[in-house]
Amino acid sequence: MADAPHIDVINFGCRLNALEGDQVRQAAEMAGLKNTAIINSCAVTEEAVRQARQTIRRAKREQPDRAIFVTGCAVHTDPQQFSEMPEVSRLIGNLEKSDPQSYSAGAAAHVVSDIMVSKTITSPPHALQPSETQRRARAFVQIQTGCDHRCTFCIIPFGRGNSRSVPRQTIAHQCAELVAAGHKEIVLTGVDITSWGHDLGEDGLGVLIRYLLNSVPDLPRLRLSSVDAVELDEGFLDLVIHEDRLMPHLHLSLQAGDDMILKRMKRRHSRAEAVALCARLKHQRPDITFGADIIAGFPTETEEMFQNSVNLIGDCDLVWLHVFPFSPRPETPAARMPQLPRELIVERARTLREAGQHHQRAWLDAQKGRKFKLLMEKDTIGRAENFARVHVNLAQTTGSLVQATITGHSGSDLVGDVDGPI
Repeated sequence: MADAPHIDVINFGCRLNALEGDQVRQAAEMAGLKNTAIINSCAVTEEAVRQARQTIRRAKREQPDRAIFVTGCAVHTDPQQFSEMPEVSRLIGNLEKSDPQSYSAGAAAHVVSDIMVSKTITSPPHALQPSETQRRARAFVQIQTGCDHRCTFCIIPFGRGNSRSVPRQTIAHQCAELVAAGHKEIVLTGVDITSWGHDLGEDGLGVLIRYLLNSVPDLPRLRLSSVDAVELDEGFLDLVIHEDRLMPHLHLSLQAGDDMILKRMKRRHSRAEAVALCARLKHQRPDITFGADIIAGFPTETEEMFQNSVNLIGDCDLVWLHVFPFSPRPETPAARMPQLPRELIVERARTLREAGQHHQRAWLDAQKGRKFKLLMEKDTIGRAENFARVHVNLAQTTGSLVQATITGHSGSDLVGDVDGPI
């Protein structure tokens, strides 16, 4: 690049990784790092790992004199594949990636400790607001990391360790700082956020949310990243139903709609429980929308089992669907189960996406004439309370809240006219 010294942080995977990418950049700058690309990897699928390796090669090819550091989950789950790449200068583990010492000139080439023995999470005392975060309309706050569950398809616990929670006082302090800086929506994020507080002796996510809403009264909108339906406590559900500042949108980690597949995945909910939860919340807060993760082509999945997942879209009224073709991860139980042909997995993923798009378009059709409060992400694009993206007729200030009336949709996004500021 023309203007060395320069640090590029390239994030893969989840929202938590994106947030940690800001911490990585800050730590690297504090260490005085120069002319380096830092690949913040993801291990959730084979494709994510492949893309990270491809990016490493391209970054070195484009700038041969630039150092390449690799961090993130894939460094823990398969460090050897990265250490053997001639382009890579240093590996840095998830526990170390926010520490400036990891990026110092004297640090070892392999700064990766055993994440499975970690019992605590190190959270910055102050909210992080570097340039990347400031460009986002909403702010993200990490409330925990790691996972205590062992789903048969998932390798993430071995990249993140067991569940560790940030104390509620630290989270509230960070939220208050972000609100004071002008952020009008905060998203709570982590690896398994519905497990928050178990290691601290707290009584569930509902306790934290109520504490945050009481402690930060000027926060207009609170949103959650993906949640595990089976872990939603009654205190949390009561807030979802009655608290206007908690956005009416839940992204559920469902993974499948067939009971046998759920059992083989080692999930802890049944199909009926997922449907009942969505029906209850929809009845008591009609404006709520649901998203979900669904895996297509899990080992042993028959056509009938797959159809149960397709039908789950309508049964749970899933508007925002994330479909993942099954990808066997090394050393997981699912990788040792009888696999489906790759072409069948791809076809089922396509069918699921098409079913999700059909259901979404029907939902979009029903929104005409409704009024929503939008958080503006760009000058003419805002995000409604229910997570719908809305294109508006008049440019607005990024980060502002406005009301809009829906006039139609584009097939994937809503279209509306601005009524005025909120």
